[in-house]
Amino acid sequence: MDVTQLEKWSATDAARAIQAGAISSEQLVQACLARIRATEPQVHAWQSLDETHALTQARARDMDHREGRPCGPLHGVPVGIKDIIDTSDLPTEDGTVLHAGRTPDRDATVVAMLRAAGAVIMGKTVTTELATYSPGKTRNPHNFEHTPGGSSSGSAAAVAAGMVPLALGTQTNGSMIRPAAFCGVYGFKPTHGLVPRHGILKLSRTLDCVGVFARSLEDIALVAEQLVGHDENDPDTSPRARVPFLSTLAQEPPLEPRLAFVKTPIWDRADETTREAFAELAGVLGAQCEEVELPGSLVGAWDWLRTIMESEMAFNLQAEWERGRDRLSGPLRAQLERGREVKALDYQNAVARIAQLNEGFDETFSRFDAILTPSAPGTAPDAATTGDPAFCTLWSLCGMPACNLPLMTGPDGLPLGVQLVGRRGDDARLLRTARWLVGRAFAA
Repeated sequence: MDVTQLEKWSATDAARAIQAGAISSEQLVQACLARIRATEPQVHAWQSLDETHALTQARARDMDHREGRPCGPLHGVPVGIKDIIDTSDLPTEDGTVLHAGRTPDRDATVVAMLRAAGAVIMGKTVTTELATYSPGKTRNPHNFEHTPGGSSSGSAAAVAAGMVPLALGTQTNGSMIRPAAFCGVYGFKPTHGLVPRHGILKLSRTLDCVGVFARSLEDIALVAEQLVGHDENDPDTSPRARVPFLSTLAQEPPLEPRLAFVKTPIWDRADETTREAFAELAGVLGAQCEEVELPGSLVGAWDWLRTIMESEMAFNLQAEWERGRDRLSGPLRAQLERGREVKALDYQNAVARIAQLNEGFDETFSRFDAILTPSAPGTAPDAATTGDPAFCTLWSLCGMPACNLPLMTGPDGLPLGVQLVGRRGDDARLLRTARWLVGRAFAA
């Protein structure tokens, strides 16, 4: 077996091969570490990486397998963890000097779930400053002069560069879908409240979500199935049956899906390349895709999200504000200053809009399986910014599941993402529709 190619394997194929004894976790982790050594000097995806610790975990997984102990669905598969998600064995510094050297004494719930499924926690990936807009050191693997997006910069770049098959990220506005689009990988943000957030830097209880970057939709389904659950420490989760991501993904849709092509009221922010690409994609889909115009009044959603996000950030980051505001970036200080000035009535009005918006979309989802829309205004801009999250804002506010599909390329050679959005709670169905769309697009 050519071990030098293992770093290219999907998580699904790797997990099956480890379970079958065809490869070992140590071989897979060694291959990923070799890839990291070759590419990290240019990409800068990792904030904390201990090769010895990663290999120790892999060897322990292999020992479990040899001795016949139970093996989980991710047994021996390496996963990158965004550096705002607590790990008991690695620092979690949240992208800020204010938290330098911080080492939690327990895992975040999602990390504990990954370990229970047999995953190897490879290391901590770079986040922007406190998961906001100021860029970190990570660069886009497709062109080092360009941004990987944010705030889940390192996770998206690590998967795109072939360093790991899977990585966790988070999204409050556009921090999963945008970097997935810029880096040309699959990215999935679940329904708000589906995946527990305990042990993760809190910006906005109303908006924060945990998501996954991967090389395929099957990989997304594999890891997402391990992360859904009720956690009494996260009041937005609730007891529920296990979501059958993998079995649903494997099914053929009972009817050929219909997609609502939604430009949103901010279509003027999309660049010409994006407009042309989506017109072409809609043409390829033909009768299965229909343009749906949203009411112009929905343009207020972008202000509503900002009101909620910045006021909740100001509340949750009070300690950082009090002890170190002078060491925060100018853009973050400005966000917190605005958040501290939000009136209670404006905040409550913005939160009340969420249920109204979802009710308004019920009619759309009664006619269509999913919404088709850009992931970002265009391809990745230069590394001085993390890019514009505007095409994620409405769906993040609604708490709807969304995924990025790496289906197109811009004239600059950089990936151009396609975003598919589903009804709240229809996460598995969304991935099944996404699989249909990928097949249709590649067959055209």
